[in-house]
Amino acid sequence: MFVDTHMHEMTCSKDSFLKLEEMVEIAREKGLGAICITDHDDMGLKEYAAEYSKKTGFPIFVGIEFFSLQGDIIAFGIEEYPDERISAQDFIDLVKAQGGFCFAAHPFRYNNRGLEENLRTVKGLDGLEVLNGSTSVEACQKAARYAQELGLCTMGSSDCHVPEKVGVCATWFPEEVKTMEEFMQALKKGGMKPAYYEEGANTGGTRVWKWIPEGRILRIDVFRLLYNNSINYIFTFSINNDRIFLYVLIVGMVMERWNHYDYS
Repeated sequence: MFVDTHMHEMTCSKDSFLKLEEMVEIAREKGLGAICITDHDDMGLKEYAAEYSKKTGFPIFVGIEFFSLQGDIIAFGIEEYPDERISAQDFIDLVKAQGGFCFAAHPFRYNNRGLEENLRTVKGLDGLEVLNGSTSVEACQKAARYAQELGLCTMGSSDCHVPEKVGVCATWFPEEVKTMEEFMQALKKGGMKPAYYEEGANTGGTRVWKWIPEGRILRIDVFRLLYNNSINYIFTFSINNDRIFLYVLIVGMVMERWNHYDYS
């Protein structure tokens, strides 16, 4: 099951151009099983999202993207949150006290909103966003390296504010989740994998989701994915409307050294 775990709706995120109805429609078209509304410092859409989810039969989970003093953190499973900026550690502690789950959003994005090196000092984070549809390749790569080093779960999401971005990246869950309770249980159980959406010539014109094996980070700082019995080196982006294509990057150096790496 694929879930976009970081999205913004225009009611509470004033920088968004998306209405909930449109988000659900696009998500269904792309084959997502659920979406998450994580507005900036606000969970005001929670009641309406629950009503609309019941009406449409499509799971909508409401969390928050909280801008701590050190950077943005996504949290789920909380009822209370600060009405002013506090330290990342204090926010994480607040989430944990409520039995919630949290991960660092775009930790190395170049806009001073990521936790960056604070990842090494804060305690209690559950994961890192290693695929963000609105963040540079280099920043995503660095997040992936830190997730592996720190032993944190890896998340993927679009961080969408416009229709074209809905579902360009997401998180694969090994089991179906329909309710918030099931969603929280799945998050805490782990086993999620970052994923990307692809549509076009490489898929015969069909729409497919591909998840990225956790921990498959090469020394040349790219991901590996088995696709059509060939090796694809991921994170050479080309974004076209609502599609992300992760193209094959094969260089002589890599091929020459292939047998020297252990991918198990």
